[in-house]
Amino acid sequence: MNEQSSPAAAPADQYVLTLSCPDKQGIVHAVSSYLFMTGCNIVDSQQFGDQDTGLFFMRVHFSAEAPVTVDKLRASFAAIGDSFHMDWQIHRADEKMRVVLMVSKFGHCLNDLLFRARIGALPVEIAAVVSNHTDFAELVGSYDIPFHHIPVTKDTKAEAEAELLEIVREAEVELVVLARYMQVLSDDLCKRLSGRIINIHHSFLPSFKGAKPYHQAHARGVKLIGATAHYVTADLDEGPIIEQEVERVGHDVTPDQLVAIGRDVECQALARAVKWHAERRILLNGRRTVVFA
Repeated sequence: MNEQSSPAAAPADQYVLTLSCPDKQGIVHAVSSYLFMTGCNIVDSQQFGDQDTGLFFMRVHFSAEAPVTVDKLRASFAAIGDSFHMDWQIHRADEKMRVVLMVSKFGHCLNDLLFRARIGALPVEIAAVVSNHTDFAELVGSYDIPFHHIPVTKDTKAEAEAELLEIVREAEVELVVLARYMQVLSDDLCKRLSGRIINIHHSFLPSFKGAKPYHQAHARGVKLIGATAHYVTADLDEGPIIEQEVERVGHDVTPDQLVAIGRDVECQALARAVKWHAERRILLNGRRTVVFA
């Protein structure tokens, strides 16, 4: 006799709660009690108390067995957030973050992010690519992603940034990624998109700033090169650092070889920074970051 197998249970909805607040007793208990009382189960939890700033940071990945919406979760958690003066967010874990990529004349990071997004290695949806040049229009078009050519001069910077902000607004973009976009953003734009712009700097900050960093490194005989992914602020290349990647090199490496190695390093650091941001793993801690990787 053939036995009928029972239908498989539907997978539980997954959510991510992130929070930061002044550190005090009872925070973890309040969060875990809330999740228990709402019929949720903790899948993964990470926390950090910073003794220097007196702030507490937490990321909780949890599942909800009973049907619930993210709006209901936010509404029911609000009282706890208020009682501890939390800066908090709740998002669906399977929600792909909408992203705009910006690029100029060097396309290695752009190409890397496009490919990673296509194969599912990055939890993002690339809404558009913006460039002040047309070099990569064909590449972007091959991915069926809108390409926006926005030339920038000293006299048109304000109009160009207004056009960018309109793209961000219309496409409901949460993150802007400067994938080797070689234009300095205005203070106003940095403030309006604070915590929502990631840049890759072709150097292991804070060393070798400016033009031709790998040639500077070669002239100094460095044995370690790197790249730095950081949030963009009005202070050029001084934003909170998210990730850094390094590669050891020998005395026989030429400047061109350093460039090639550096490009790979840049791709790795930027991809990790974008992934962690999209997974809600990064919390700002003043001029620093807390990364629950």
